[in-house]
Amino acid sequence: MKKRRTLVRALAVSCMLIGVLGRAAEAAPAAAASSPPAVMLAAVYQRGMSLDDYWISEKFDGVRGYWDGRQLWTRGGHKVMAPPWFTAAFPSIPMDGELWVGRGKFETTVSIVRSQQPSDAAWRELKFMVFDLPSSPGDFTTRLEALKKLLPIPAAPWLLAVPQSRATHHEELQALLGKTVKLGGEGLMLHRGASLYRGERSNDLLKVKPHDDADARVVGIVPGKGRHAGRMGAIWVDTPEGRRFKIGSGFSDSQREAPPPVGSWISYRFNGTNASGLPRFARFLRLREDLGG
Repeated sequence: MKKRRTLVRALAVSCMLIGVLGRAAEAAPAAAASSPPAVMLAAVYQRGMSLDDYWISEKFDGVRGYWDGRQLWTRGGHKVMAPPWFTAAFPSIPMDGELWVGRGKFETTVSIVRSQQPSDAAWRELKFMVFDLPSSPGDFTTRLEALKKLLPIPAAPWLLAVPQSRATHHEELQALLGKTVKLGGEGLMLHRGASLYRGERSNDLLKVKPHDDADARVVGIVPGKGRHAGRMGAIWVDTPEGRRFKIGSGFSDSQREAPPPVGSWISYRFNGTNASGLPRFARFLRLREDLGG
């Protein structure tokens, strides 16, 4: 009897893993660039960092978008199938920004952006919030002035420049963060005025949020035990820096029945890092379909 139960559980887990791989194949985007756009990536703001020469703006909870002058791409390098009218009046210079529906509507934004058959009605809800001009000369302050002259464009009222103001001190930053989060925002961004546009992660761009979070790629599914027998118990993930660790908390029962596919990206929350640099108390936050497989 015991052997039979073990066999049944093994078959259930096998079916679950086959389903996960199947969903991964189904979720594969139809069009991808030869390589993802080299966008600036943010480090995390820490108390004590100098705020001299930084600009501050809201961190929009949407999908990173990169306009190369002819086509919209996601940060992961997948073509965005926007309706022709959406980009018809876009200038023929690169723009870096966020495709955004509104505060607290991340899942709606992802659904619209990833659709291979764009709905005009859905895209009418979207805005492209531009925060940088990657190919424009000069530092960020200079590029910001160029952006203010470029936008808005009357023929594309959904194309907007992200409002920026000068940062002052930590206490004011935290007060603005609290106000933004209370209104449903995700956090804040800090951009150093003297920085050139570089497609890498650095302190020239900083995110300010009320909790630590990051992204990682799913590389394995751990079968559950006990009450989670026959479904997912945890996932193995790799960070962009190549660190591997396991996440076993933060999942709903339905997510354990249909876990994030191997190869997909997820966001997780954590409480600082340990001596080896791995996140402490990492817990699943959400699937990042906008980053692609």
